[in-house]
Amino acid sequence: MSDRDPGARARAGVLVSGEKLRTKPVELPSEAPRDEQTTRLLRELVAHLRDQRAALREEWLRRITGARLLTAMSREEIYAEATSIFDQYVEALEAGAFEALQTYAQNLSERIIPRGVETHEVVGIVLLLRDVLARALFTKYHSDLDKLNQILDAYEPAANRIAITVAVGFVQERERVIREQQEAIRELSTPVLQVRERLLILPIIGLIDPQRARQLTEQLLRAIRQNRARVVVIDITGVPVMDSNVANHLVQTVEASRLLGATSIVTGLSPDIAQTLVNIGVDLSKMNTVGDLQGGIEEAEHILGYKVAPLPMEQPVEA
Repeated sequence: MSDRDPGARARAGVLVSGEKLRTKPVELPSEAPRDEQTTRLLRELVAHLRDQRAALREEWLRRITGARLLTAMSREEIYAEATSIFDQYVEALEAGAFEALQTYAQNLSERIIPRGVETHEVVGIVLLLRDVLARALFTKYHSDLDKLNQILDAYEPAANRIAITVAVGFVQERERVIREQQEAIRELSTPVLQVRERLLILPIIGLIDPQRARQLTEQLLRAIRQNRARVVVIDITGVPVMDSNVANHLVQTVEASRLLGATSIVTGLSPDIAQTLVNIGVDLSKMNTVGDLQGGIEEAEHILGYKVAPLPMEQPVEA
């Protein structure tokens, strides 16, 4: 079937008479400079879209509501964002420069992700806008099939690239937020506590993977320097298992603490972990171990020169 056949264009997945036909995914070409004809056609297309801006935006908003997208936002918020997205979309079509669109997509993501907007919603509204504009082109050029095909040849690659640009920008921003949340959770799950002057406690609970082990070391060494600590109690009572990599990292943490002038005391080793440390050949001579946390604190206080003495009993007052 010829490229100039409007039926072929319909089967390629563009809206015809309001119906979206199924097709295989379009493979986007690499970005290349636009030729003179493409530039001229896109300018004509953009002029039409701007002339019909109000009607097209209202149709797009109606379809967003019908598809139940952006439900976490109010109608006023959707209207404001949709107006801005429409203008950015048309500007990207005209200019063919996507750097500004990438920046806009990032800023948009920063605004709407905290409101609970999901990735599929953003992709959905951009695809809806692409289809609304495609329908407008069919309406304008339906009587001139040759011109219609030329317009679509110019429109489709740019529209698909815009959709991908916005989707990628949103996904990258969501991934950044997730990474920050994970980092915050890790920091909350491994607090370094100052018990008294020059004495720190690092209680570790849960499984330790290599990434968390590195983060533990960084937090501990930073706290040693900030608090000028002389003794650190590392309590692993809440650690169920420990592999050889984590065990060796623990030894390295103890050694790094020593280089910063702090003595480390490891407490709460379970029988299984103690046996694992022996079997894998960890150099235990570099580790000062105590059975439980209370014993570790007492040992730390002894190193710091503190003495625990009972309070004198209060004498009864004579009448």
